[in-house]
Amino acid sequence: MVSASMRLENSLRREGATLICGIDEVGRGCLAGPLVAGAVVLPSNWRLRLRDSKLLTRTARESLSEKIQAKALGYGIGWVSNVEIDELGMTAAVTLAYERALEDMNFDVSLIIIDGNYNYLSEYEIAQTLVKADQKVTCVAAASIIAKVARDSYMREFCKQYPEYCFDTNVGYATKVHQEAIRTHGLTNIHRKSFCTKVL
Repeated sequence: MVSASMRLENSLRREGATLICGIDEVGRGCLAGPLVAGAVVLPSNWRLRLRDSKLLTRTARESLSEKIQAKALGYGIGWVSNVEIDELGMTAAVTLAYERALEDMNFDVSLIIIDGNYNYLSEYEIAQTLVKADQKVTCVAAASIIAKVARDSYMREFCKQYPEYCFDTNVGYATKVHQEAIRTHGLTNIHRKSFCTKVL
């Protein structure tokens, strides 16, 4: 399993982008819960190997998230609720999550690297995209890790309130058990109504 690399970040630093922020989101395809974005700036001497959060076990993610937050030059987490997602649509919700993550980080950066090929922060001159950046660029992998750990923890808390939906295991994604629970029990106050029309 290939780890993300500091190669691009180091190359960009040599070109003058000294403070590089990686940004990524989790929860885009879920039926329930918030969309959560992470933003991370790592020091140039970062040596810990990171991978995209989806490729890690829960234990590994949680351990790495603690280390990232302890050693990063700056980090932030941006939350967009299920209600806001229904009101705004996904494109605007992702943009808002990214902006809130940057606001939460409250740290001036030289460059922002966004995972994917769509620039949700096109109004920011310093923002650029990279396909599979969460697998290639360490600060983006770090952002995906802290976002997923934060969101998964949030959804597990809601499992105590709504145990029949098994949020502790599906964290809001459209598993068979989750869809059956929706059909049996209806929607909770954390479900995305616009995402659940085909289930009901």
